[in-house]
Amino acid sequence: MTETVLYETHGHVAVITINRPQARNAINLATAQGLDEALTTADNDDQVRVAVLTGAEDKAFSAGMDLKAFAQGEMPFTAHGFAGVVEHPFAKPLIGAANGAALAGGFEVLLSCDLIIAADHALFGIPEVQRGLFAGAGGLLRLPRRIPRAVAAQMAFSGDPITAQRAYELGLVNDVVPSAEVLTAALTLATRIASNAPLAVRTTKEVLRDTMDVSEVEGWRLSKAAFERIAASEDALEGAVAFAQKRAPLWRGR
Repeated sequence: MTETVLYETHGHVAVITINRPQARNAINLATAQGLDEALTTADNDDQVRVAVLTGAEDKAFSAGMDLKAFAQGEMPFTAHGFAGVVEHPFAKPLIGAANGAALAGGFEVLLSCDLIIAADHALFGIPEVQRGLFAGAGGLLRLPRRIPRAVAAQMAFSGDPITAQRAYELGLVNDVVPSAEVLTAALTLATRIASNAPLAVRTTKEVLRDTMDVSEVEGWRLSKAAFERIAASEDALEGAVAFAQKRAPLWRGR
């Protein structure tokens, strides 16, 4: 990791923090590299079952690409795309804890998360057109899949943000909480998810992702193949035995 990205674990949950509050947690190359390394570390750690991604302090989750660095020729990309996040093949659930505004590339990083907990003062938007760019780090791909297409188009064309409450109403975020509670709420959700069978949770994410844009026939094929793998796992047997014995299961992730 770098000093601009903090990494810590809480039980089976990894917490990754963008640590540039003086720059509204904008993403420069060092931060992108740190985020990429943090996600890779969490993905490769068998003790980590869920990750939470947040920003330092409470003004911004991330303002997006560091435009000062960009103006000097620096591009905050890794082999896994902008910020080392937007094209990262992270296999485990990733929860975004939006502690403040998530704008431009910062919002696109947030859209890479499976679930989002938002502070009540947070704003979300893709204002790239106001700076001569467009949301090329996944915003135009992911946002229309998360909210109605007409609303996504309005946000993309105008560059105007929406509030956390509006994002909740649209189904973009899972919960809106007071600013001081956003990380606690995200950790509570992460811990709840982490109590489930890790292999089953990872496979659930895989099926949700891989069947989103395929035909129903192809979706069934993928789902059945995944279910056959899970049904033959040690954890599936452990889940059944633990239920019969009225005890908590001991997951092994295999």
